[in-house]
Amino acid sequence: MKKLLDILKYVFLFGMSFFLMWYALKGIDLKLLQNHLQEINYFWLGISLLVALAGFASRAYRWKMQLAPISTKVSFKDTYHATMIGYLANLVLPRMGEVFRCTILKRSSDIPVQASFGTVITERLLDMVMLLLLMGLAFLVEFEHINTYFLSLLSDKYYSIQENKTLLYLLVGFGIGGLLVVIFLAVFYLNQLREIRFFQKAITLIKGFLEGVFSLSKVKNKPAFVAHTIFIWFSYYLMGYLSFFALPATAHLSPFAALSVLVIGSLGMSVPVQGGIGVFHIMVRSTLLLYGISKEAGMAFALINHTSQTLMVVLLGGISFLLSLIKSGKSSKVVAVPTDSISNEITV
Repeated sequence: MKKLLDILKYVFLFGMSFFLMWYALKGIDLKLLQNHLQEINYFWLGISLLVALAGFASRAYRWKMQLAPISTKVSFKDTYHATMIGYLANLVLPRMGEVFRCTILKRSSDIPVQASFGTVITERLLDMVMLLLLMGLAFLVEFEHINTYFLSLLSDKYYSIQENKTLLYLLVGFGIGGLLVVIFLAVFYLNQLREIRFFQKAITLIKGFLEGVFSLSKVKNKPAFVAHTIFIWFSYYLMGYLSFFALPATAHLSPFAALSVLVIGSLGMSVPVQGGIGVFHIMVRSTLLLYGISKEAGMAFALINHTSQTLMVVLLGGISFLLSLIKSGKSSKVVAVPTDSISNEITV
């Protein structure tokens, strides 16, 4: 039954991605799209991928800085391979890459999963802060172009909430009531809970998780940490801007247009589907329409930008995964160790 549920889950996710990609291509003149794709300048595309690689390396090094207060054994090589494997896993099952890379790091550096996952949560919060800052900057410098896009998006959400206001109030009320009941029961039966093994394990997990979250305050070189955080997002921006030159139809766009594409494209990538497939393409295409770029040219840009990054993740993530398997195989070899007159086999 579990295998069947897993299969159905994957079928649903891939089906959803296929549907979103079909929807993104709906109304597109495929002949014109093909013409744009035949005009790709691979030099600029290659440069943009080198910038992306620098961003991956910077993220891995920043993660190493976060983990240093927890374990001095962790190396840049281990965080890099775990990060790339996590990106690869996200292409199969959205958001599971975060857990997967923590599991890989546990094997390579023996860092508790709950602790490393705490650092990943902190990392995601930092990404959210950076995205909000860039969104604010985009509104300041490109207000004319993106105001309509966001206003229409927010107005649709507003009317949807208004129509379902009663249901929303009920859900919030039940949620708050349920939380208060759980807190009351936990306080009232605290002594009994402490004797339950599952509760003890849960407390241990939470402590490890919080250790990971608060490891940020123990980072030694904070200016370097901030610099890496800025560089990671600058690499995302620069990658998109350089990709403009890969197509004649987008080569004239300004650096400010690249900022709009970064902000709105990042929102598309945050949607829980494999690699943002379909959603990213729709949102980037819609953004470029605001700058006078045709649907076909906008879709061509979204395709080369997303596909090149995806292929890069598959290649680098695949290499990291193979190296991880090789390392695991070497580290699990059996060594004979004599103890008195008896030889016991232990795994190292």
